[in-house]
Amino acid sequence: MKAVIHWFRRDLRVSDNVALSEAAKRAETVIPLFIFEDAFRTGPDVGAARLAFLLQSVESLRKNLAELGHTLIVRCGKSEEILPTFAKEVGAQCVFANKRYEPYTQRRDERITGALLKIGVGFEMFKDAVVWEEQEILNLSGKPYTVFTPYSKAWKVKAVPAPVGKIGPRKAVSGNYPSDALPASPDAVGYPLTQKIPAAGERAALELLRKFMAGPVYSYATNRNFPALDGGSNLSPHLRAGTIGIRTIIAELNKAKVKAVDANAVKSCETFLNELIWREFYAQVLHNFPHVTKGAFRPEYDKLQWSDNQEHFVAWCEGRTGYPIVDAAMRCLNATGTMHNRLRMIVAMFLTKDLLINWQWGERYFMKQLVDGDMAANNGGWQWSAGTGTDAAPYFRIFNPVSQAEKFDAGGKFVRQWIPELKDFPDDLVHQPWENPLLLAKSKYPSRIVLHEEQRGKCLAMFKAVKG
Repeated sequence: MKAVIHWFRRDLRVSDNVALSEAAKRAETVIPLFIFEDAFRTGPDVGAARLAFLLQSVESLRKNLAELGHTLIVRCGKSEEILPTFAKEVGAQCVFANKRYEPYTQRRDERITGALLKIGVGFEMFKDAVVWEEQEILNLSGKPYTVFTPYSKAWKVKAVPAPVGKIGPRKAVSGNYPSDALPASPDAVGYPLTQKIPAAGERAALELLRKFMAGPVYSYATNRNFPALDGGSNLSPHLRAGTIGIRTIIAELNKAKVKAVDANAVKSCETFLNELIWREFYAQVLHNFPHVTKGAFRPEYDKLQWSDNQEHFVAWCEGRTGYPIVDAAMRCLNATGTMHNRLRMIVAMFLTKDLLINWQWGERYFMKQLVDGDMAANNGGWQWSAGTGTDAAPYFRIFNPVSQAEKFDAGGKFVRQWIPELKDFPDDLVHQPWENPLLLAKSKYPSRIVLHEEQRGKCLAMFKAVKG
């Protein structure tokens, strides 16, 4: 082919990019295009932190492409209208893109395919964001897995493809096409940014990967549970934006595993791999069971009589529940757009099983706030915690926020970081400040909005009512 458009979406990188690599192999000229969708302005789950990360990642991509002699063209509007028009403008024979797996993006891609075919332009999509797609790992009955452990075992017996090479310098002059300006910040499109987001772009992602594989990966199995420690990879925003490829991460993980000096280090590498597989598990659940975007994976749980207490929900969002570990986690989320995985489970169980509020309220709030907000993983995590999903925690598994805090934040280092009102509390009271009413009143930290021991019984009764 003479000219191919590579449509950048959640693959904002020049290395280990399947569709971009194929375009470079098969076309004389590759024309890089990014579309700032109207959905970025009006979508129901648009968040300022994620939008800021996206804008910074696109700017990083623009620079990386420029170093290779390629010019990134930016257009703003609806992709199904822009792509046919742009294809005519540049004389492209085909549009290449990496697949998206959310139901709404797949419906949009079907419309785009039709619009391009009408003008004689092809639309080819490639597997890139995941190692194994939604129908590539099935159980013995030929059906999708709904339990993680057997899925992960089937996943691990397949050979993971190697990363694809970095795109080379421009092979032919692609012309001088007009490009729209991206918004300077989320504020410019009505999403005030109040959070401090991590560094974005492909180079930042690769540096994080290098640092993680150089040491922290070997203690990941233990350290990942303690929010006061920086024990994670911090790669989730980059996986979400596509500033790093999944094959690159796994290739580096395999190298690190070979260098592991003891069984615990090997176990930590395996634990990290499992987290990557969880991501793919939830992606295939979203595709194969799209009803999870509108309700519980198990339909009987759509009958649960959730509370609609708005005051409780606002207190949870703002970190004013009176339970320090919950409030510290939510304040951290609101300030940084990030939340430690252990804390995500704690706050999700508190919302659903202490406050008895529908998991979908929390799911939507997380998508608004998280810099790594991903529909599949977010939905899967919330349904797991609420006990309504595939491979879910049993409904009767209810985290005690105090015991969780004492186990994973002994001494209250993380809590004190985000709740300065509790700085004068001794270690044995920092997670249950109500045990000293005088000091609590002096601190101006709020009292508990519910009592965990009472709410637990109400939660069990609520679930038993629909289980029969």
